[in-house]
Amino acid sequence: MGSGETARVRCVAAVPCWVSLTARDLAHAQAFYGPLLGWEFEPGPDRLGPYVHAVVGGEAVAGMGVMSGGWEIPVAWTSYFGTESADAAADAVRERGATLAVGPLAFDVGRIAFAADPAGAAFGIWEGPPGRARRLDLPGAPVWIELRTPDPFAAALFYGEVFRWDGRDPERFDVRWEHDRVVLRAEGHSVAALAKEQAGGPAGAPPHWEVSFSVVDTDRAIALAGELGGSALGPAFDSPYGRVARLQDPEGGRFAVISPKG
Repeated sequence: MGSGETARVRCVAAVPCWVSLTARDLAHAQAFYGPLLGWEFEPGPDRLGPYVHAVVGGEAVAGMGVMSGGWEIPVAWTSYFGTESADAAADAVRERGATLAVGPLAFDVGRIAFAADPAGAAFGIWEGPPGRARRLDLPGAPVWIELRTPDPFAAALFYGEVFRWDGRDPERFDVRWEHDRVVLRAEGHSVAALAKEQAGGPAGAPPHWEVSFSVVDTDRAIALAGELGGSALGPAFDSPYGRVARLQDPEGGRFAVISPKG
């Protein structure tokens, strides 16, 4: 998240608009994800601790940081939903029996909060400069974000109420059922989904928002992750969106890579 008029993170209301890793050691995280996903790094805002932007082809595609201030947050990727009002979204989280962990508080040119849905899946809330949904067709960019949860319909009701999915302009935003998932679409693109965790998913994984980054060759990415100290959480598999592998970084942060269908 940049500063002033050059803010990197634009707020797209009601859908995920940013992903960020909370790491224990930022240098080690950069040494893993940089070679794996072809990232370069630039400094980001450091109010909550050291933070960098991951950049591909001049585009900031993700953030990575180390949380300071005594908060105990596990190593994990967090998906941030855009909202017109972080305070209203935070109130809606509490009113629906979910957990507001941090915030809302001022961060860079906006307001930020961290929460967990009723099933325990963590997510972020971001109120900032408005933008439009974008699809980054770049290797190394996040191209799919999916909630893995026992009851995707209950989850859809929760997120729909918090981020006001109903009543938005259907020409710009809609929610539909496809490929056995609740799929969110914005500006004509599928941007995220809510799916039931399958038996073949990572063993013992609690409900979570899974971030998938684009790679040219999924199987090569598995091998490279191993060389860099990470590991695969199972064999690669073919999905409606491309060939997928679920991986874990050296500190235990879970994510996925996907070589999209042509």
